[in-house]
Amino acid sequence: MSDVDVLHTPLSVGPVELSHRVAVSPMCMYASVDGHATDFHLVHLGRFALGGAALTMVEATAVEPQGRISHHDLGLWSDDHIPGLQRIAGFLAAHGSVPGIQLSHAGRRASVREPWRAGAPLDETDAAAGLPPWPVEGPSALPAGPGWPIPAAMDIGDIRRSIERWRDAAARAVAAGFRVIELHGAHGYLLHEFLSPIANQRTDAYGGTTEGRMRYPLEVVAAVREAIGPETALAYRLSAVDGAVGGLDLDDTAAFAARLQDAGVDLIDVSSGGISTDRSLDTRIRRGFAFHADFSHRIRESVDIPVATVGLVVEPEQAQELVTRADADLVLLGRSVLDDPNWPHHARVALGDDEFAEWDVRYGHALAPRARLIGKLAATGESPMSRFE
Repeated sequence: MSDVDVLHTPLSVGPVELSHRVAVSPMCMYASVDGHATDFHLVHLGRFALGGAALTMVEATAVEPQGRISHHDLGLWSDDHIPGLQRIAGFLAAHGSVPGIQLSHAGRRASVREPWRAGAPLDETDAAAGLPPWPVEGPSALPAGPGWPIPAAMDIGDIRRSIERWRDAAARAVAAGFRVIELHGAHGYLLHEFLSPIANQRTDAYGGTTEGRMRYPLEVVAAVREAIGPETALAYRLSAVDGAVGGLDLDDTAAFAARLQDAGVDLIDVSSGGISTDRSLDTRIRRGFAFHADFSHRIRESVDIPVATVGLVVEPEQAQELVTRADADLVLLGRSVLDDPNWPHHARVALGDDEFAEWDVRYGHALAPRARLIGKLAATGESPMSRFE
């Protein structure tokens, strides 16, 4: 166990400087209306900035309506979406957290219900409730799994149009004030679908070979890199392994990560799985504490840019060791900060830093004397239950 708090050292992500190495992962909330951010998003994300996150990533935000996961996804396919997101980015920045946003196209995994409704494809019952399904697209006419819709295989014109949608959405994200733009290339969504031989069985220039399958995601990266300019950081989330028979393995993804670096990506965000819902193909990815750390460690050996890991990181000491042992340069938290939005602040205390030095003054000036009083009472043997004993 390291005695030095490396978790709270700065990290440069391309042109953007993070004050430390704890960030909030993009998490879909299914709370938007016609792609627009709401007050829910402002409060939900704003509390992470107040809680001390160095970087707060806005959830998967669709680059076009057809690319939404659900009816309730955020979107950036219109300039009308900019003001709501600009309000969020401004709040995050004003309270010490670098604002980031993940851009996404769900491909053949679009047009589904919320996860608490099983995340299943929309059907006529949803249509009757005013939430109709819409046509989905992908690299090949192969469904995500049994019972899923067959996507329209994108032709060259569709691909060109799609790349422009990514480019335009990225430019809008910069206009809204985001400093880190992440492309969602994991979990079986469109960029991942083109990369994986399970979903991409094309025989043209966008398939057939490893190089062909890389072409679309790399062209998207190039377009977005140009659109956001040199002052904005570009991140890419990838699935390190498909976790399915015949899919991508870690060597494949490490080679792709190196290509992403060459294309101008500043940060690799390592996740896994999602390419298929067909359990007959599934080789399962064991979920345990920090279960992507081995993957991110391997990717980190393949590139010279920062690498992030995500997945069941629950304790500060655990996050500290992930950085110390070079499993990752940045630790992304999801459910841990849903449970405790002040997790980054609490991590400082656990690792030996000043308890309230980094809190917003409105909180710190109230909490510091409270902590001192509680400490004095504890020293006398008094506890919160003393009066009831």
